[in-house]
Amino acid sequence: MSLFETLVILLLVSALLLQLARRLRWPYPALLALAGVLVAMSPWAPKIAIDPHLALVLFIAPALLSAAYNTSPYELRQHWPQLLALAVIAVLLTTAAVAWLGWGVGGLPLAAAVALGAIVAPPDAAAAQAVLASQGLPRRTMTVLQGESLLNDATALLLFSAAVGVASHTGDVASLLPTLLLGIPGGLLWGCVAGALFVSLWRFWAGTHSITILEFASTFGIWMLAERMHVSPVLAVVAYAMWLARGAPKRQSPRDRVHSSSVWDSAVFILNVLAFLLMGLQARDILRRLDGNALWDSIGFAALVLLVVVVTRLGWVLSYRAILGRLLPGLSKTGGDLRLRVLIGWSGMRGVLTMATAMSLPTQFPGRDVIMLSAFAVVLGTLVIQGATIAPMIRWLGIPPDVSLERDIKHARAILDQVVEDMAAEDVDDRGHSRKVVDAQREALQKLLSDHRIAQDVFGHLQEELDWRELSITSHSDREIREA
Repeated sequence: MSLFETLVILLLVSALLLQLARRLRWPYPALLALAGVLVAMSPWAPKIAIDPHLALVLFIAPALLSAAYNTSPYELRQHWPQLLALAVIAVLLTTAAVAWLGWGVGGLPLAAAVALGAIVAPPDAAAAQAVLASQGLPRRTMTVLQGESLLNDATALLLFSAAVGVASHTGDVASLLPTLLLGIPGGLLWGCVAGALFVSLWRFWAGTHSITILEFASTFGIWMLAERMHVSPVLAVVAYAMWLARGAPKRQSPRDRVHSSSVWDSAVFILNVLAFLLMGLQARDILRRLDGNALWDSIGFAALVLLVVVVTRLGWVLSYRAILGRLLPGLSKTGGDLRLRVLIGWSGMRGVLTMATAMSLPTQFPGRDVIMLSAFAVVLGTLVIQGATIAPMIRWLGIPPDVSLERDIKHARAILDQVVEDMAAEDVDDRGHSRKVVDAQREALQKLLSDHRIAQDVFGHLQEELDWRELSITSHSDREIREA
C-alpha cells in the first residue's frame, strides 16, 4: 500500500474516531493516539516512517502560529510570573527530576538522562488546545496554559540540544553556552524581522490565493531558517505570529482575513488529527527494538518516568506561589484558587514535540531505545489518563463555566452600537449596513484593543462580525479571491 493510500485510510478512520470521541465526550487526541496503538499492534498495520525533523516543522510550526496569532503579548506580560514559573522553571525542574531518575535508576549517562528529561518536560500546545478548548475554563487560566505551551518548547529544545551535543561528544557545556544564550533573543529577533518583512509586502499578494500559500510557506521557512541560524525556531514562529496579528488588521481585507482563518483552522485541525494518530502507530517499532527482560525493565522504567513527570508538575504548580511569592510579587495577586491550580497541574498533556524530539536522537545515542519508549509512555499516558479525566475533574472540583467572554463581548458590542447611534444623529443613511458605519465601528474596536479595554478574544469575535457585515454589503466581484 502506498503512502498516499495509507494517509487516505487514516483520514477516513480519524473521521469515524472523531465522531466516536464526540459521542463518548472524550478528547480526540487521547482516542486517536490509543487507536493508533491498537492498529500498530495488528499484523496488517501500515508501516509509516516519520522523519522527526519533518514532524517538528510540519506539525508543531502551524499549531504554534495558530495559537500565537490569537494570543496577546499584553496579556502574556500581565501573567509573566506564572509563565516564568510554568514555561521555564517547571521545565527545568521536570528535566532535573527525570534526569536524576534516568541516571540513578535507569543507568543512563548523565547527558543522556538530561536529554530524556528535556524530551518529556514540555506540555504540548496542540494537545492542550485540543483537550481544553471546549471545557469552558476561566479565560485567565486558558491564557496562562496557552502562553505556557507557546514558550516552554523553547526552553526544552535548548536543553535538549545542549544535552545531545554533550552526549554525542560534539561539544561541551562551555562551547555550547553561547548558542544557548543567543538562542532565545535570536529567535525572537528573527521572528520579528520576518514578521515585519511579511507585513510590509502583504499588499503585493492581497486578494489572491497566493497570500495563503505564502502564509504556510513562510511559517515553515522561518522554522527551518531558525534551525540553520541556531536560534530558537519555537520563539521565532511565536514572535512572527504575534507580529502578523499586530500588523494584519490594518493591511488585511475582510475577504482575505475570513478566507485565511477558515483555511488555517481546517489545516491545523487536520495536521493535529494526523499527528496524534501517527504517534500511536509508532508503538510497534518502538517495542520491537526491545525484547525479553530488557523490554519489561524498560516498561517499568517508562512507567516511573511518567509518574515523575506528572507528580513533579502537580507538586510544583501547587507550591510555587508559596516558594516564589516573595521574589515574584505578581504571583500573590493571581492564581490563588486551589481548584484552578490543581487543574493547571493536571493539564500537562504531552504530544508531537516529545515524540519528534525523541525520534530525532542519533542512532548510536546512549540509551536511545529506552528513551524513545519512555517518551512514548509519557505521551500516551498523559493524553489518555490526564486528557480523558480533565472534564470529570472540572466537575469534581466544582469549577463553574466562565461566562465573562459573553459579558465582555456584549459590553464591547454596546460601545460599537453607540457609534452607529452617533452616526445616525449625524444623518448617515442606512446606518446598519453602510460601509462608512462599519469602518467607524472597526476603528472604535481597534481603539478598544489598543487601550486594553478589551481582550484579544473579544476583539477577534467582534472583528469577525464586522468582517462578515462588510462582506455582506460588498459586491460579488470584490468578494472573490483571485488565483494570482
